[in-house]
Amino acid sequence: MKNSKINRRKFIKKASIAGIGASVFPSIVPASVFGKNAPSNKIQVGQIGCGRIARAHDMPGTMQHNSAKLIAVCDLDRNRKKDGKLLVDEYYAKKGEKSDAKMFDNYQELINNKEIDAVIISTPDHWHSQPAIEAALANKHVYVQKPTSLTIEEGRQLSDIVQRKNIILQVGTQQRSSIQFRYAAELVRNGRIGKLHTVKIGLPGDPSGPSAITEAVPSELDYDGWLGSTPDRPYSEMLTHPKVGYSRPGWLRDEQFGAGMITGWGQHHYDSAAWGMDTEFTGPTSVEAIADFPRSGSWNVHGDFMVKATYANGIVQLTSGGYPNGIRYEGEDGWIFVTRGAYRATPSDPIPENNGVKSLDASDPKMLESVIGSNEIHLYKSDEQHGNWLDCIKSGKQPISPIEIGHRTCSVCLVGHIAMKLNRKLEWDPTIERFVNDPEANTYLKRPQRKPYGTNYVV
Repeated sequence: MKNSKINRRKFIKKASIAGIGASVFPSIVPASVFGKNAPSNKIQVGQIGCGRIARAHDMPGTMQHNSAKLIAVCDLDRNRKKDGKLLVDEYYAKKGEKSDAKMFDNYQELINNKEIDAVIISTPDHWHSQPAIEAALANKHVYVQKPTSLTIEEGRQLSDIVQRKNIILQVGTQQRSSIQFRYAAELVRNGRIGKLHTVKIGLPGDPSGPSAITEAVPSELDYDGWLGSTPDRPYSEMLTHPKVGYSRPGWLRDEQFGAGMITGWGQHHYDSAAWGMDTEFTGPTSVEAIADFPRSGSWNVHGDFMVKATYANGIVQLTSGGYPNGIRYEGEDGWIFVTRGAYRATPSDPIPENNGVKSLDASDPKMLESVIGSNEIHLYKSDEQHGNWLDCIKSGKQPISPIEIGHRTCSVCLVGHIAMKLNRKLEWDPTIERFVNDPEANTYLKRPQRKPYGTNYVV
């Protein structure tokens, strides 16, 4: 981009002028669903990836439920794998349960283990779709962290295979299991703010940083496997994960492995917004964006930005770090704002405290006392994301964050990122998931995959 400064006021004015105008499976599940375990027994779970989000969120989030037992861990970093086993065994010891979690160097071996019924995938972003696809093909149920995929092509591959195999896949967009996000969406869907016309999403960018230093690959890390389908390149701790500890890893700020905050936290907020917009199974019809990208250093994901997406139903969605972190629904009769409050997925998330901002607010406080009537729209209720996944494995019901919704939400993030890169308005067809009459933009729907890794070599 020629200009590094973003004039949000001019952009919003220009954008406004231009554009504003469960299914259920059978409830009786055969014993084969649980491997050699009967439906009344615990679901045997394997953990793929034992890093920051796994330790702080996914592993304890699953182990707290008595319907499951985490029995195996896998990580390409030998030290993290051992730490993962220790975390599991100590967790169960405190509960008075015996545990001797198995360790796997290769996630395919974990998936193919007949004792395991389901897997949690808490890997870096570029390693989400492939193991999820392979687990589905092996008839294992899946909990996968967001973003659902690195590209729109990967996401479509994953969704199609999961739906064909009829396995239970839960996407880790856990805001759906937070009462304030559900209630806000219900209020909007039931017309409490009148006709919805604008949604403003507050989402920060990431800062630039220094240049990475090439280092020797640590002996404990399978670096080629860690790179996976992405291009080969020299190792740097700054662009992978810390050798010691579990602070926020540098790969989150590297486009080789993801798109930055637009997919990192973006999939959370876009997923929640789509709930209130009633656009969960579609996407925008046009998107335009401006963004700052670093001009020096090795961290290269977007910084300050704004994305405008317009939907077929007339709703305009604006996303920027200039808005308070959260979702603001604006209708003809008022507005509703919802956020996590002081909640963070992990202590090292780069989200500032909200300094007294309410987790649920409205133009008229009486709105928040409204009761959703029996004849009105009631959205899916879940008390906890991992528990909902486990319950659905046993019941056969679809989870609160199923794969098709996850794929559609991730696609909104990715088309926004593509618009950032091209710096022009793009027309999007959510039915065929392609840009309209724009061959250049369509080249961004997939990435080359480095053999033998990548979803293309699985499907």
